[in-house]
Amino acid sequence: MELAGGISQKFKGFVTEVGQMSIMLGRSIRLVFAKPSRTVEIFKHMEFIGNQSVGIISLTSLFTGLALSFQVYLGFKIVNATNLVGPTVALGIFRELGPVLTGLIVAARAGGAMAARLGTMKVNEQIDALDVMGVNTVQYLISPRIVAAFICMPMLTAIFDFVAMVGSWFLCVVLVDLDQAVFLDRINQTVELKHILEGLFKSAVFGIIFALICSYKGYNTTGGAKGVGEATNRGVVISMVMIIVLDYFLTNMIRAYYVFSGDVM
Repeated sequence: MELAGGISQKFKGFVTEVGQMSIMLGRSIRLVFAKPSRTVEIFKHMEFIGNQSVGIISLTSLFTGLALSFQVYLGFKIVNATNLVGPTVALGIFRELGPVLTGLIVAARAGGAMAARLGTMKVNEQIDALDVMGVNTVQYLISPRIVAAFICMPMLTAIFDFVAMVGSWFLCVVLVDLDQAVFLDRINQTVELKHILEGLFKSAVFGIIFALICSYKGYNTTGGAKGVGEATNRGVVISMVMIIVLDYFLTNMIRAYYVFSGDVM
């Protein structure tokens, strides 16, 4: 009975948090267009989320392309199908690895910082002070972060895709000596614009999710310095788990859309 009661309490807490996050997301979207404009804040957070993530995204994507291409090459070499390495790697990166790994990296780097910054402001009563001054703290602190993540994530994913494919080209053409013309032609024949857009759409959703979760956790921090650490940790962990879980459901939703529209995957 105690176990069932504990599970019931945890489930109720989960549902309550999801509801509160949904309300916060709705308010944030509605307040994006409210006065006074927070455009400067949006650009400031875009610089933090986007520009400052380019280096780590580029480094990670380069070695992702190298490692994935080498493993695919070793597998296809067994069945003498090495000409399919290029399109297989490209589809895997554009549709899955690009948006998911970008989401995980940026959630860990920028999302953790969001939760820590807002949590520190909360425990130091700076958010309460802004409320007393008549500042709408959701519009000032939450909305710009969500909008910035929504805008920057597809651009960072595009960088990830490009650099990863450069790494794939380098391994396949330079290191294992596959024919460059065949490598590029196979990719051109297989990859379509919709495959790239699929990954960019996922990344935009992931941006909203990690920004919302980390901002919510930081905004509702309690318990002093210890609470800030716990809020940051929970925000990052939940964001990363949700990105992986949502990727599965988004993939199936996109597939259902293709089937409904009569398009071929």
